[in-house]
Amino acid sequence: MLWHEGLLASFTTIFLLLLLLSRDVFYSSVITGVLYFLLITFRFPPVPESRAQLVLKPQGIVSVIAHRGGAHDAPENTLAAIRQAAKNGATGVELDLEFSADGVPVLMHDDSVDRTTDGIGKLEEYTFIELRKLDPTAKHRLRHLFRGERIPTLREAVIECIHYNLTIFFDVKGHATEAAAALRKIYMEFPRLYNMSIVCSFEPQVIYMMRKSDVNVVTALTHRPWSISHFGDGKPRFSSASKHYFCMLLDILFDWTLHNILWNFCGVSAFLMQKSYISQTYVKHWTSRGVEVVGWTVNNFAEKVYYETVLQSCYITDSLLENSPPHL
Repeated sequence: MLWHEGLLASFTTIFLLLLLLSRDVFYSSVITGVLYFLLITFRFPPVPESRAQLVLKPQGIVSVIAHRGGAHDAPENTLAAIRQAAKNGATGVELDLEFSADGVPVLMHDDSVDRTTDGIGKLEEYTFIELRKLDPTAKHRLRHLFRGERIPTLREAVIECIHYNLTIFFDVKGHATEAAAALRKIYMEFPRLYNMSIVCSFEPQVIYMMRKSDVNVVTALTHRPWSISHFGDGKPRFSSASKHYFCMLLDILFDWTLHNILWNFCGVSAFLMQKSYISQTYVKHWTSRGVEVVGWTVNNFAEKVYYETVLQSCYITDSLLENSPPHL
């Protein structure tokens, strides 16, 4: 059955690459066979597609997900953002999971508090009590409308989303073991989450650990091509030519592995892809595998119409109300 999921071509490619490098048919065959054995032994099957659709398209139509709760419309990753997203008509919210110095799961995108709060320094240096003293609205354009907000815990955010019947896209930045444990605990406390949330990450290890912790959780891989060698705005990360081109090679290998092996290994139900790389062909390719494509971050009205009418694909946006600056 696995061969019908596109793995025949993938493992043929691996075999031919090994053969090219080693010029040894036996060696190449053994290594390819071992890799395939590991895949079928340790892979996680995706949750039933019917249940994944309850999460991804709960109303049977394209879902509109507020990025970080709708970072243009309200201070990101706050309870106010969740309430505002519900008011503005979002189907769900994408929320970032991080941890305080004392291990409390909180909503925060960056590994520092500088960009969004009135604090300075690394997030990992702040205890939860210290984080509560910071103002997460301090740098937002509409901060005067959201006074009194505080950095929320994961549990507080979940309760708020359940109250407003919003689908949750948990975006996990790292800490695979800690995140899987924290999310497992929250799923056990709120079983409704199995049908109204999805765990996403740029890191396959996070998704694999989540599936290992709880195989019933709907999951997705997030990706932006060339992310190892380039920043989001397209500028190279490294000034050294040798380092730059080496990282570009790593980008190519990672992109191929993600699209051909890792998605299957983790058993994901969706692929969250940077909008610039999504086309009708790309959506059809994943749909044929039973995997939903979700675009990010779709901030222009014309783009939203394209996603809703042509691609018929869910998307993540910074604003439900107006065009907002492009998110890179």
